[in-house]
Amino acid sequence: MERGTRPVSDLPLLPGMRSTALPVHALRASRRRLELTLLVTLDTLLVILGFILAYYLRYQYQFWRAVEVEQPLSSFVPTIALLVPITLGLLTFKGLYRLPRNAGWLIQVSTILSSVTTAVALTIVITFLSGPSFYSRLIFGLAWAMIVLLVGFGRLVVTQWRHHRWEQGKDLERVLVVGGTGLGRELMRNLETSPSLGYELSGYVHDVEAPPPSVDEDPPSIDAPLLGTIAQLPHVVAQRGIDHVIVALPFWQNQHLPEVVEMCHQLGVPFQVVPDFYEISFDRVTIQELRGVPLIDLRDNAIRGWNYALKRVLDVGLVVAMLPLWGLLSLCIMLLIKLDSPGPVIFRQTRIGRNGRPFEFLKFRTMVLNAEDLKHQLLSQNERAGAAFKMKNDPRRTRSGRWLRKMSLDEVPQLLNVLRGEMSLVGPRPAVPEEVAQYEVWQRRRLEVMPGCTGLWQVTGRSTTSFDEMVRLDIYYAEHWSVGLDLRILLLTIPAIVTGRGAY
Repeated sequence: MERGTRPVSDLPLLPGMRSTALPVHALRASRRRLELTLLVTLDTLLVILGFILAYYLRYQYQFWRAVEVEQPLSSFVPTIALLVPITLGLLTFKGLYRLPRNAGWLIQVSTILSSVTTAVALTIVITFLSGPSFYSRLIFGLAWAMIVLLVGFGRLVVTQWRHHRWEQGKDLERVLVVGGTGLGRELMRNLETSPSLGYELSGYVHDVEAPPPSVDEDPPSIDAPLLGTIAQLPHVVAQRGIDHVIVALPFWQNQHLPEVVEMCHQLGVPFQVVPDFYEISFDRVTIQELRGVPLIDLRDNAIRGWNYALKRVLDVGLVVAMLPLWGLLSLCIMLLIKLDSPGPVIFRQTRIGRNGRPFEFLKFRTMVLNAEDLKHQLLSQNERAGAAFKMKNDPRRTRSGRWLRKMSLDEVPQLLNVLRGEMSLVGPRPAVPEEVAQYEVWQRRRLEVMPGCTGLWQVTGRSTTSFDEMVRLDIYYAEHWSVGLDLRILLLTIPAIVTGRGAY
């Protein structure tokens, strides 16, 4: 045990406190076991259903080509009995049932895809080694496709159902944050404004210690209550029935980290630690070691040279391939705007692009004609901290504009910006010149890459993300770029648009 940490059992309850952790955690643990049982049952049924559908496609509908000898479904019972436990075993081994409740759908699908692929391959080997081959080999390929589709769709339904419940304030996990400075407050603000994460912020614990003179903070305001000091964490967990602890200590309070970790271990409460890189204002570091001494290496923008050319080819190829779809959609939207309000259908505005170069930004018009003049009258009602202007109930929007913005359909003309080489499909959102003029030095790093139609912050929080967090996500994207990351963000943009979460 670390020095200065007392066993939780030796810490007396504070006056007026009574431990409710055991019954609360027992109830929640029971609900999690029930939820896990239901998920396993659902996956089992979908695996069986997937193989049955594959059987009917192959033998009843003669998919691909006719089979000479038809087999009854009953002859495949041993194969199904083999495939189901192998698939569930691999899903368990690869951690599908251990993923956090708010794990993204694509993360779950990648686990499902690799597990089902391996399971089907093992089943084929065992089946054809155990006896004479009378099965159509194509049935296994069809079974693989059907099982991946069904189990993946099942997880999509479960994920959307969970998000719906969380947005209604149901089935939330109670979270306690350790640390009440800028880093902790930024985290708490994100938790308060993102109910779809599945967390309910109970409050935070914090030791009042003066920061170093070089640290100048302007912490965001929060509604979360201060529940005590770090030493009182066990009492707070017991009293509030905390399910999860997130440690967000500033770098000058890191000496408390071993104590907090030990407390969480003894309480049996899962915890996560947020690294504090605020003092260096970078989002990606590589840690090397020099004879036991860690060295932090700051990475540069990865979208350069051949990577930039590859990204450009991907952008143009996807936009051209989708031209019939977004071209027809644009015609319908233009007609809707013309019928709704007078004025041009396209809104043109100067935005700042890669390396600070201005360009003409295109959108479908969603506001009244004098919207830019009215903006100066609304600056006091800006709902986002930082340089960007956002207002949830913006009175400048037209009737059709509210719907277009909710579904992000006003951004379709930006595909023309992509073809003209001014934007990319994925990247930081382009800012207006007056916003860029307010950037701090570290925030200007988001101008090193071409702006995009969508990005990391759109698929995580959209308009609920703070400006500083948005910039950090943009820098993270620039330093982690890959073709796979772009494709993943584009796929994640689809459910973000369909649900309209955080868009206004």
